[in-house]
Amino acid sequence: MPALGALVAEPLFLATDTALVGHLGVDPLAALGIASTVLSTAIGLLVFLAYATTPAVARMLGAGDRAGAVRAGADGIWLALALGAVLAVAGVFAAHPLAAAFGASDAVTELAARYLGISCAGIPAMLAVIAATGLFRGLQDTRTPLVIAVAGFAANGALNAVLIYGVGWGIAGSAVGTVVAQWGMAAACVAIAVRHARREGASIRPGLPGVASAARAGGWMLLRTLTLRIALVATTVAATGLGTVTLASTQVLFQLTFLFALALDAFAIAAQAMIGYDLGAGTGAQVRVTVRRLVGWGLVSGVVLGALLAVVAPWLGRVFSSDAAVVEAVPVGAWVIAATMPLGALVFVLDGVLIGAADGRFLALAGVVNIAVYLPLLWLAAQTPASAGAPAAVLAIQLAYCIGFYGIRALTLGLRTLGSRWMGQTL
Repeated sequence: MPALGALVAEPLFLATDTALVGHLGVDPLAALGIASTVLSTAIGLLVFLAYATTPAVARMLGAGDRAGAVRAGADGIWLALALGAVLAVAGVFAAHPLAAAFGASDAVTELAARYLGISCAGIPAMLAVIAATGLFRGLQDTRTPLVIAVAGFAANGALNAVLIYGVGWGIAGSAVGTVVAQWGMAAACVAIAVRHARREGASIRPGLPGVASAARAGGWMLLRTLTLRIALVATTVAATGLGTVTLASTQVLFQLTFLFALALDAFAIAAQAMIGYDLGAGTGAQVRVTVRRLVGWGLVSGVVLGALLAVVAPWLGRVFSSDAAVVEAVPVGAWVIAATMPLGALVFVLDGVLIGAADGRFLALAGVVNIAVYLPLLWLAAQTPASAGAPAAVLAIQLAYCIGFYGIRALTLGLRTLGSRWMGQTL
């Protein structure tokens, strides 16, 4: 449950930005769609900082090496700060070219570039938070990430409301508010990690072997995440080609996907920590029982959340935009998301199971297969004629993503977990 709260709070950052920026007009909303895609891709590619750290820390904890577990987490935080600094500097210079690459109108491109240029300052902070979260989860502590995420969300919402409308900075105010909140979260995470290190007598100084080990452990996870980000970026590009209204609506629907469907990733986070711990302790026989229980809870929760989304779908467009065309198109896509949420739940749970077993190589190679199947389906969706209208275009995009992409992921992950080879990755 604490993992669920933390995961819901994280996408609320962009959901809040979307709601606040959306009422500035369709151009700022579309610009946020481009900028958030670039930022989430940059940060999402390095989510291995948590996904590689969590099972590593959990296995050491299960084996009784608490000091080693904390050291592994500290190495991940140092790696995160180093990578974040490089990305922040590069991002300032690449902001406009990246925004322009989506082919949107000049007005949308300029707004997206402005948001990106400011937001780059928060990348090191968010990567440090991701790595520290991996440490906390590996220590079987999901409450600390929840507290930090909720506090960060509250600060982000308040700052953005003041800076966007009170100060009048518009979309730039949204970026500034988010950066300030991100650094506050990073400071809290580092302080708690230091406290853990002192308690266990573990060194928190950066060591090249430890940092290099953290980087190697995340190599396959990086490739796995790259395939997921390719799918998201390709979907945004396809939506851009179908018009500004379709792009703006897809931005809203992506945030709904992250807010509702990714909340189910709480079971995947539990799987990472629990399975890593059990395998580290040599209790692999318990893993099958845990997997069945997680899948069952995930499917039931997916049905419940999907039903909730289906009920509120007709009114969601007005929450995120004042544009009549966007208001009309959003419910169509929301109903697709609602209907396929149990499928998404299965994908998230099985993904977490294999991450917990350190089966990164399979996840990476399966990701390549998944994207090879999805891209042709997305291309077909992008051929929706303009005469069909924005709702039809949004429907086509969501069907390709929610059924095509989730479907192939469920197939590859399901076939893997039916066997037992994945359990041997950590034994």
